[in-house]
Amino acid sequence: MDKIGFLGAGKMAQGILAAIDDRRRVLMAEKVEAVREAVRVKFGVKVTDDVAAIARECNLVFLAVRPNDVDEVAAAVKPLLKREQTLVSIVAGKTLAKLRKAFGPKVKIVRVMPNLALRVGEGMCAITPKNAKVEEILGAAGKTVVLKEKDFNAVTALSGSGPAYFAYMQKMMAAAGVKLGLKPSVAALLSAQTMYGTAKFLKENPIDLDEFIAGVCTKGGTTAAGMVHLGKAPFAKAVEKTLAAAAKRSAELAGA
Repeated sequence: MDKIGFLGAGKMAQGILAAIDDRRRVLMAEKVEAVREAVRVKFGVKVTDDVAAIARECNLVFLAVRPNDVDEVAAAVKPLLKREQTLVSIVAGKTLAKLRKAFGPKVKIVRVMPNLALRVGEGMCAITPKNAKVEEILGAAGKTVVLKEKDFNAVTALSGSGPAYFAYMQKMMAAAGVKLGLKPSVAALLSAQTMYGTAKFLKENPIDLDEFIAGVCTKGGTTAAGMVHLGKAPFAKAVEKTLAAAAKRSAELAGA
């Protein structure tokens, strides 16, 4: 059975860890002592400050450090990596070519673009290239899709950055509710639960979104009255520009 290692024990790494049933085969490396202790207590796994131990002992290694720390970690583990090992990077902006340059030609490398919903077991992860073991682990923490690396800038814009955009929409809905006379706490609850419930329904009942919208918009009803304004507003163009800007920045970071 493969031993799973983590280089970095931050929130995203913890989200993946939470989906692993047999944590006896997990070893994590983290330089911050407070984080090491917190992870050890919460998950009952072995945590060290020695990144080299991960390279020596683990077959499947998740790279979950900050982009600025990649070169330092790579220098420490590169001489120890072997062909039978797989390095799985969830580091934003680090292409396969950059990872190969940093970690050398021996180890197999998989790149993943996750999002923060991993932390509640509902993540969305894009993977390149295809790797069954990686898909199995990340699939237990949400959904996965195997794509070409050329698609990763779009993935970053849509699902990687997307949680902030959905949260912004939720915030705006709540603010509008307050203007209609609701208490802020009530408006926040209504907005949050409506977004959560709608997302859950659409996930569990995959239907055409136009059909869903039409079903809620009873002719002459309240939703239809609201959609008249939403449809006329430059909402669609704003969303398009938002994702385009995020994708452009992702490409710039990848090329940096």
